[in-house]
Amino acid sequence: MPAVDKLLLEEALQDSPQTRSLLSVFEEDAGTLTEYTNQLLQAMQRVYGAQHFALGKGDEEVISTLHYFSKVVDELNILHSELAKQLADTMVLPIIQFREKDLTEVSTLKDLFGLASNEHDVSMAKYSRLPKRKENEKLKAEVAKEVANARRKQHLSSLQYYCALNALQYRKRVAMMEPMLGYTRGQINFFKKGAEMFSKRMDGFLSSVSDMVQSIQGELDAEAEKMRVSQQDLIAVNESVYTPDSDVTSPAINRNLIQKAGYLNLRNKTGLVTTTWERLYFFTQGGNLMCQPRGAVAGGLIQDLDNCSVMAVDCEDRRYCFQITTPTGKAGITLQAESKKEYEEWICAINNISRQIYLTDNPEAAAIKLNQTALQAVTPITSFGKKHEAHHPSQNVRNMENDKIVPSESAAIQDSPQLIAPGTPIQFDIVLPATEFLDQNRGGRRANPFGESEDSGKDEEEDSLLQQMFIVRFLGSMAVQSDSTSEVIYEAMRQVLAARAIHNIFRMTESHLMVTSKNLRLIDPQTQVTRTSFELPTVTQFAAHQDNKRLIGFVVHLSEALGEESMSAYVFESNTEGEKICYAIGLGKEIIEAQKDPEALAQLMKSVPLTNDGKFMLLNDESAEDGTAHEGEESEA
Repeated sequence: MPAVDKLLLEEALQDSPQTRSLLSVFEEDAGTLTEYTNQLLQAMQRVYGAQHFALGKGDEEVISTLHYFSKVVDELNILHSELAKQLADTMVLPIIQFREKDLTEVSTLKDLFGLASNEHDVSMAKYSRLPKRKENEKLKAEVAKEVANARRKQHLSSLQYYCALNALQYRKRVAMMEPMLGYTRGQINFFKKGAEMFSKRMDGFLSSVSDMVQSIQGELDAEAEKMRVSQQDLIAVNESVYTPDSDVTSPAINRNLIQKAGYLNLRNKTGLVTTTWERLYFFTQGGNLMCQPRGAVAGGLIQDLDNCSVMAVDCEDRRYCFQITTPTGKAGITLQAESKKEYEEWICAINNISRQIYLTDNPEAAAIKLNQTALQAVTPITSFGKKHEAHHPSQNVRNMENDKIVPSESAAIQDSPQLIAPGTPIQFDIVLPATEFLDQNRGGRRANPFGESEDSGKDEEEDSLLQQMFIVRFLGSMAVQSDSTSEVIYEAMRQVLAARAIHNIFRMTESHLMVTSKNLRLIDPQTQVTRTSFELPTVTQFAAHQDNKRLIGFVVHLSEALGEESMSAYVFESNTEGEKICYAIGLGKEIIEAQKDPEALAQLMKSVPLTNDGKFMLLNDESAEDGTAHEGEESEA
C-alpha cells in the first residue's frame, strides 16, 4: 500500500508560508472529495430507488393485463425489497456517515483555524505598535498576554485541523471501498436467491414478455411510419398556411359561427397615454368570452357577450381592431386579429352570440337561417349622398365621388314590395349638414364660447311636459312606401341588419335620443349639437323588435321641396329595452292630443306620476343599468 502524505504537526506553531501552501493542497483535496462524495451518494440513492419494481400491485392496469403473472411479480417484489434493504445498510449508510462525520468535521475545523489565525494576526499587529520611548509596562504585559493566548489558540486549532486532514487521507480510502463492497455483496446475494427461487417456468414468462415487447414495437413502427407520412403531407401544403392574412381580397369567411377560438392581441392601458398589447388565446363558451394565457391550466372569464355589441375601431394605427361594448354602453375590451378572415369571423361570431342564438334548440340552423336572410338583402350605400339622389332607387349607377352604391332592382328582395320598394338604398351614418350646424350655433346671436345653449332652446325644453334621454346607436335608415302597420319597421330592421352583415359594416354612430312632448332629437354626446330633429306629429309609426328587445325603429313623414311627402324608417340599437323608448314616444303623442282638450290633459296628468315641477315622470331604470350619470338622463321627464 503506498504511503500517505501528511501535514507535519511540528510546523503548526510556526505557520510558515510553505506550511500554508501545503495546507491549501490538502484543503483542495478535501473539497474535491466532498463534491465527489455528494455525486456518489446521489448515484447510490438512484440505485436504491430503482429496486422498487415497476409492476407493483398498485398498478391496477398492468395487473389486470398480466393477471396470471401476479405470482411472479410478487416474488420479484420480495427479492427487490430484500436487495433494497441490504443496499441501504451496506452501501448508502456508510457514505452518508462519512460525509456527515468526517467531511463535516474537516469543514468545521477549517473555519475555526481561520478564525484563530485572524485573531493571532490582529494581536501581533497590536503588539508591534507598542511605543519604544515611552514604554508602559502594564500595557505591554496586557498585550503580550493577549498575543500568548491568541498564539496558543491558533496552535491548538491548527493541531486539530492537521490531525483531521491526516486522518482523512486514510478514511477516504475506506469510505470509497465500503459502499462498493456492500453493493457487490448485495447484487451477488440477489442473484443467488433469484436462481434458487425461480425454476424453468421463468423461461415461459420471459418468452411471453419478449413476444409482447415485439408486438408493441411493431405497432410503434407502424405508427411512426404513419406519422412520418402525415408529417410530409402537412409540410407539403401551400405557403399561404404559414403567411398571416394571405388572402386579403376574398377570404372564405364563415358567418354562421356560434363558437370561435384563436389568438388575439388584447389592448391593456398601462398609464394615462400608454398602452400595451398582449397576445392571448381567446375562446367562446356559451355566452362568455374566455381568455387563457399560455401555460395556464384553464381559462378565465373576460367578457359576458349577452346583449353586447361589437364594432370595428381604429386603434393606434393597427389593422383589424374591434371593440366589444357592454349592454350599458360602456366601452369594453379592444382586440386585434391577425388577418381579415379572423377579424370578420370574430365579429360575426360575437354578433351571433350576443343575439343569444346559442340558447336555441338548433343554434347552427338559426345562424344559417340568419345568414341566408342576409344574403337576400339589398346592397347598401355607406355614406350620405345628396338627399334627392337617395330617393331615386331606379338609378343603377356607382357614384365614386360620394362613395355611394345604388343597387339595381334585380338585386333587391321581393318579400314586401308594398312596404319597401325594391332597390331602396340604405344609409348607415348620420352626418350633420353644414347649414344645420350654422342654424344651431350662429342663429340670431353669436354662439356662446362656453358651449351653453341658446335661451330659446332652454325655454323650449322647460315648456315641454316630457323630457327623456336614451343612449342609442344609429343602424340605418331607408325610404318606405307605407306606415299603416308596424311590419314596415320590422322589414326595415331586417334589411338594415342583413345589409350590414353582408357588407361588413360594423361602425355605429352613438347619440343621445331626447324624447320630448314636441319632438325627437338626436344629440351628439360630445359636442351636444343636435344632429337631426323630428317633430313628434310626423312620427307615424314606432315599434321595438319582437325578439331583440334593444332594437327600436320609427317611421317619419318628410316634406320635400316641391311639396311632395315621403316616408323614411329609422332603425336604432338602444342600451335599454326598446319598449321604454316606445312608451316615451307614445306618452309624448298622448300629451300632444291631450293639450287640445284641458280636461283630457288633466285626466292624463292624474294617471301618470308627476315630478315636483309638474312634469311627467317615467318609471325608467336606465340610469341604474347604465351605471353612469349622464346629463339630462334622469328618471323624471
